Amino acid sequence: MSKSKGKRYTEEQILAILNEVESGKSVSQVCRDKGVSEQTVYRWKQRYGGMNIDELKKMKSLEEENQRLKRIVASQALDIDILKEINAKKW
Repeated sequence: MSKSKGKRYTEEQILAILNEVESGKSVSQVCRDKGVSEQTVYRWKQRYGGMNIDELKKMKSLEEENQRLKRIVASQALDIDILKEINAKKW
């Protein structure tokens, strides 16, 4: 039997868990109810604390845009290197 890496929560579920903590429930109680460690809740709080669903969606779209732009820059840098190499050769 293989060991499971743990449960995967969607960002909406994470925000719901964090809202429970912010509404006054203790972190240990929420952790027991949801089956996550306290460290996980604190890590989520650090990353998603104070966000609402709209802000979360905007953050995700910005992260996707950033990844797309990084791929474009890497591709262009590779093209530039190839062109420099071709131009350096004597024909």
